[in-house]
Amino acid sequence: MKSIRIGTRNSALALWQAREVARHLQNNNYLTEIVPIVSSGDKNLTQPLYALGITGVFTRDLDVALLNDEIDIAVHSLKDVPTNLPEHLEIVAYLERDFPQDVLIRKESARNKEFHELKLATSSLRRRAFWLKNFPHAEFSDIRGNIQTRLQKLEEGDFDATILSLAGIKRMKMDIDYEMLPFLIPAPSQGVIAVAGHSDKKEINEILSSINHKPTQICVEMERNFLNTLEGGCTAPIGAFAEIFDDQIRFKAALCSLDGKNCIATDESFVYNEEENFGKKFAKAVLENGGKELMAEIKNQI
Repeated sequence: MKSIRIGTRNSALALWQAREVARHLQNNNYLTEIVPIVSSGDKNLTQPLYALGITGVFTRDLDVALLNDEIDIAVHSLKDVPTNLPEHLEIVAYLERDFPQDVLIRKESARNKEFHELKLATSSLRRRAFWLKNFPHAEFSDIRGNIQTRLQKLEEGDFDATILSLAGIKRMKMDIDYEMLPFLIPAPSQGVIAVAGHSDKKEINEILSSINHKPTQICVEMERNFLNTLEGGCTAPIGAFAEIFDDQIRFKAALCSLDGKNCIATDESFVYNEEENFGKKFAKAVLENGGKELMAEIKNQI
């Protein structure tokens, strides 16, 4: 067959991810071609994501390219992908998850400050809410852009530290100091590269199944079902992380109010079976435990 056209955003990190998918396909003797596409999310670096008023801000342009047959597949950071995809599009493969964690990056002048003293630059409502849960008097600044842009803004801006996804730092092989933040539950499907395809392209989708990592798929579908059932877009303060240990899965998740004062958490270990929708089940428990009212409150505030 002809080479597989791989659509991607044109940031350095997105191109790395597209090349990683290409490498997996080439290892299986398939020809590939990378097609960079500028996304709306990359064009607007002034407003925080939650203010743009749409989900899928980083995936929409690639969705259009897929539907218009300009590309065969699209590569995404899965945490950017809405849980409800446009008609005829589907996630057809998940690469093995590498680094799901959030990490703290400080500027040198804040090296000796305690966590509760730090003025943080982050536009993520999840990161803000989980931070406020632990440090209720924290101050924040908005920050947008790719990793390099954020690090530059950190050096130039009037704040002490920022929070980034460890996956991006590792994939870009950046030599910077970071601190782990175990109290921050990752965004659902953080640290996972996903491949979206057109449901009509059966042959290509079958090829993609050869690079799919099933354990990662099981975990992230659980996290995304949890998110979807809570009706949270990519911007709501929701963390969810599933991990497989031997024959069990541990699922940790939380929904927090914007000020971090009200958090409804769940932490379950269980034996997995394909018949049960565990993400939906745990989300329903959160909704019945005050989550429904909390989601309504959040939606009124953002």
